[in-house]
Amino acid sequence: MRSAGVAFLLSLVVAAFLTPVARGFALRFGWLDHARGSRKIHGKPIPRIGGVAIILGFLAPLIALAIYQTGTGKLFYQNELRAFGLMAAGVVIGLLGLYDDIKGANAKKKLSVQGTLAVALYLCGFKIQQLATPFGFTIDLGQFALPFTVFWIVGVINALNLIDGLDGLAGGVAFFAVGTTFVIAFMRGDALMMLFMACLGGAVLGFLFYNFNPASIFMGDTGSMFLGLVLAVGSIQTSQKSSTAVAILIPIIVLGLPIADTLMAMGRRAFRGRPIFSADKEHIHHRLLALGLSHRKAVLVLYSACVVLAAAALSLVYASSLQTVVILTFLGASFVVGMRSIGLFRIEHASQMGKKRQRNRRLRAAVRAAGERLSHAESPDDLWESVRVLEDDFEAASLGLCLLSPGKKTDVHVRRYTTRELTEGTAALSRSIEFQGEFKGALELAWTDGRLEIDRDDEIAAEVLCDHLSSAWKRVHETLSDQRPRPTTRGNLSIVS
Repeated sequence: MRSAGVAFLLSLVVAAFLTPVARGFALRFGWLDHARGSRKIHGKPIPRIGGVAIILGFLAPLIALAIYQTGTGKLFYQNELRAFGLMAAGVVIGLLGLYDDIKGANAKKKLSVQGTLAVALYLCGFKIQQLATPFGFTIDLGQFALPFTVFWIVGVINALNLIDGLDGLAGGVAFFAVGTTFVIAFMRGDALMMLFMACLGGAVLGFLFYNFNPASIFMGDTGSMFLGLVLAVGSIQTSQKSSTAVAILIPIIVLGLPIADTLMAMGRRAFRGRPIFSADKEHIHHRLLALGLSHRKAVLVLYSACVVLAAAALSLVYASSLQTVVILTFLGASFVVGMRSIGLFRIEHASQMGKKRQRNRRLRAAVRAAGERLSHAESPDDLWESVRVLEDDFEAASLGLCLLSPGKKTDVHVRRYTTRELTEGTAALSRSIEFQGEFKGALELAWTDGRLEIDRDDEIAAEVLCDHLSSAWKRVHETLSDQRPRPTTRGNLSIVS
């Protein structure tokens, strides 16, 4: 216990010291979250690699103990494969998150790495082999142990990633989950997991000094994916040693907030015909803000929910079957009431969502068709003709396309507008959605139907269209460059061939 306390303090100090250092590097090299898109809440660019400080704060005392081989350090060599396997996996997931924060990585790449790490951790001994129930019987997973373990680890990683939407939210949720896992590990005499959770808790708390509202730095995917991985594995390890009939329910309840938010987000997007991994502004924390709560109050409300979940999880450790049923019933009823109070689970919204789904499917089909046309475009005019027909699909009053000359920030190569270009003085909501990379430009949309902000479905469709435009503009520009006359030099004469 003393070693865990020392490790906690050391991790806290290291993370608190390194977080401003990470912030300085991010500001220097431009590794910032620029708040682009309607789903972003913060109003100014914020450094986004704070997760590096969390990882280093977590690893510092563990590496020191492993090197000097103190009495506590011997735990590493008694559980060598698991201890060093978890540390190595944490470094890899952190590097993936850092790459995503700086360069950007698509969902396919991230899921591939996450799945590979989950398989590796399974081979290190972190396995979910049984599913127990509160009714006294146990389900042996057998050959399904590997896919279930992978599903759990990858799911928790992305759940922590998705809930990272308010200052201090993901870090606070993780801190309560870490504390609960630490207590359970202590109750079961798992010294190694106590040490790991102490280090993680100290690192998170040291970072939260700078991340709580108003945040001066974000943890980014570097931190959220790392936290998700360590918590997923830690919960597997502590539940494996449980004799209770609901061992697997304990980590689910501990991480109940991010898990519930993730499942509802996936269901919501699937029902509306959106890509599953597309971001939106309808998470639980967004709903609290919509009710008028301040940024800080919304986070504190969710912290309170985490405290209730932690208490419920701890009570399950020694609960009887009947007590377990009562606790789960209470949590389920509280969840439904809470979600309805913030505007979810309302039957009257179902018909509206059905109409949105139909409209969104038509819009996505139109964008796919435009992408096919753009793949065959041979000139800037072809690019324009490929997208101008989408004006009605977006239900826009005006649609424009601006292409910038490569390598130049202000040199407009071409600008086109639909014939219904807005006249001066028209009351409209306008939005310019940029496409990034060397071949820059923007898709410009305007609506006069009274909307106050861009619909997220329109924004997603426009972002997908901009990806097609960026690739097509690059290909068209390179083709035009190859067709330009090139001067040849003979002596002192320049001859255009």
